[in-house]
Amino acid sequence: MNATREGGCQCGYIRYRLEGRPSGLSVCHCKDCQRQSGSAFGLSLAVAIDDFHLETGSLRSFNVLCDSGRTKQCAFCPECGTRIYHQTGSAMSIKAGTLDDTTALHPDAHYWTARKQSWFDIPEGSTCYVDDD
Repeated sequence: MNATREGGCQCGYIRYRLEGRPSGLSVCHCKDCQRQSGSAFGLSLAVAIDDFHLETGSLRSFNVLCDSGRTKQCAFCPECGTRIYHQTGSAMSIKAGTLDDTTALHPDAHYWTARKQSWFDIPEGSTCYVDDD
């Protein structure tokens, strides 16, 4: 992946820049990510907090309790509602679909796979974490 990447929200109010190299891209099949994305899973690009730079706009946030028991801060555009990132403690993940160029993205692992939609087939050879209750 390129050292610098840019992204933003759906309406254009939020623009951000990422420096450095992400540490991984995960596909999460938990119910919270399904609900948040309005799809079968969420895509989260793990980055260092210091590598995220808000260029325009200001974010709003709220906290949720994750299936893992951790508290997650969810940052979003106050104009269009697009989720931009999640933060749990010192870990940050960008919602990968908000990047301008997603062509180089390839998932490293699938999480909470016990909760995946029955019609979704995880690609053969993928690293999976079942995380049963």
